[in-house]
Amino acid sequence: MKPVGLAVLLIAGITACCGGTDTRALDDPAAAIAEAEGHFDRWSGSFDFESYEASLREAIALWEGALDVLPESEIQTRARVLDRLAQAYFELAEGYLVESRDKEAAYEAGKDAALASLRLDPAFDETEAKSGFRAALRSANDVEAIFWYGNTLGQWLNYHKLTAIMGGVKDVAASFERSLELDETYDGAGPHRALASLIAQAHFVIGRSRDDAAFHFERCIELAPNHLEAYVSYADRYVRAVRDQDLFDRLIGAVLEMAEDPSVVGAFPFYNALAIERARRLAEDESP
Repeated sequence: MKPVGLAVLLIAGITACCGGTDTRALDDPAAAIAEAEGHFDRWSGSFDFESYEASLREAIALWEGALDVLPESEIQTRARVLDRLAQAYFELAEGYLVESRDKEAAYEAGKDAALASLRLDPAFDETEAKSGFRAALRSANDVEAIFWYGNTLGQWLNYHKLTAIMGGVKDVAASFERSLELDETYDGAGPHRALASLIAQAHFVIGRSRDDAAFHFERCIELAPNHLEAYVSYADRYVRAVRDQDLFDRLIGAVLEMAEDPSVVGAFPFYNALAIERARRLAEDESP
């Protein structure tokens, strides 16, 4: 199943760069995929946040093009491309898109790509038919697909409140809980970080104690101390709510200190750039 590609239809900026099939993929989709991976790579050489937007858009264009011509029988390759697209659309929206309509469309395109990847496994549809969609999420085995489905769905639900209330938030929780079961270290302990943020913001919807968020934030920091987003989200989404000023100051102070260490920043350059900027804003907001 191919993603709907709503970003191509609705986001003017993506349309200009990524609209339609990239002609380079027609003759050699494997080469196009390899080139996309090169554009997506943020660890080889120096990383510049502003210029990375063009690389991310180029990667999306190449992956979309390759997906159009990849044989249906190449299931593993199609799953990998769809997983990458889900992540790339999420990051494009998080890092670079400004207009609400554009962000919503990118999250939807990412959500559709991740779900298409999950549906490449016949067991997913079989479980859904027998036990429901959430049960299928809880039994899926592709940690990348299910993690990025949770992320993109979660952000998309900000524009679809009724869907969120009617069970969407619980689907996000199921995605993060399953990705945690599969690999707690994935993407810098991402399942802990994502689940913690969800609990901190929607504990009353998913039937969890708000304090569960603290456990998952702490575990994320323990597993991936160089992923700075955990510190910032911990401070912003949980610590401020429980009014622990000392812990807030320590978390934000730690991020601002580590921001001066290139080896730390370079461990997760895209997300650390976002986290450092967010920490600086929070520090200014909390200043006397």
